[in-house]
Amino acid sequence: MANGWDEAATPYVELNRSQWSELRKNTPLTLTEEELEELRGVDDPIDLAEVTDVYLPLTRLLNLHFTGARQRNAAVTTFLGTDGRPAPYILGIAGSVAVGKSTTARLLHTLLARWPEHPRVDLITTDSFLYPNEVLTERDIMHRKGFPESYDRRALVRFVAGVKAGLPEVSAPVYSHLEYDIVPGAVQTVRRPDILIVEGLNVLQPAPPAALAVNDYFDFSIYVDAKTEHIREWYVDRFHKLRRTAFEDPKSYFRRLTELSEEEATAFAKDVWRDINERNLIENIAPTRGRAGLVLLKGPDHSIKRVRLRRI
Repeated sequence: MANGWDEAATPYVELNRSQWSELRKNTPLTLTEEELEELRGVDDPIDLAEVTDVYLPLTRLLNLHFTGARQRNAAVTTFLGTDGRPAPYILGIAGSVAVGKSTTARLLHTLLARWPEHPRVDLITTDSFLYPNEVLTERDIMHRKGFPESYDRRALVRFVAGVKAGLPEVSAPVYSHLEYDIVPGAVQTVRRPDILIVEGLNVLQPAPPAALAVNDYFDFSIYVDAKTEHIREWYVDRFHKLRRTAFEDPKSYFRRLTELSEEEATAFAKDVWRDINERNLIENIAPTRGRAGLVLLKGPDHSIKRVRLRRI
């Protein structure tokens, strides 16, 4: 037994924050406090100490993994006697609503691009592949927005497959969190990146029979984890902060919620968490945690306390 778990019973090795931090080696800190402030989520108190302790070792691991993937790709092309550009490295990031996965994705996007081996890093979120609200309404699943069936899974898989195949340009729709819908006619174009980060609730979902899942194209994946009761608290706190900021925008889909009292808003947020986000987490998101290559485990203060790395 080690750290309270049976090494023979798990494919993961678990390290506390101090042990993980030691694996940073000589990886330099290339981020300033001002830059971190721009990357930080609405209710995510991440600081430079956590960047140093957790994310610098993680970028070192991903850099080594990227190099290994390039070497494997070169071995295959040599065997086949073909030429061609190396396939982009694709990193998936999953986790619950309000757990902080978007901050993790933005942070890794910035840090990984500062390594000379892979300066071209793009980030796409699966929100871009949600069906438009009109379609969700027609299918009577607007109340299940964020559940697997609310995404155009085939379009997402085609997009990631195109990037992995090295197509010169691959485009995705654009989602507006302000308007809570796909932006008509808007696209985000990816042009042969060194690394593509794909962030979303359900990116580790297995595919239906005889189909491919988006994670079949991943070179590595990360799951951001925390206890459900802690995520619920973070969700409610974030909801109140958004009421005082983004929801005040006249274009906001949620502007009507600014008219609620503090007590009404809290009750509304708790209901949405219980009926939608927690249900999605329990039924669809958390069961995919064991598919991740690495799990970041957060404590009640939102900071990362432990890291689990898949070793086999």
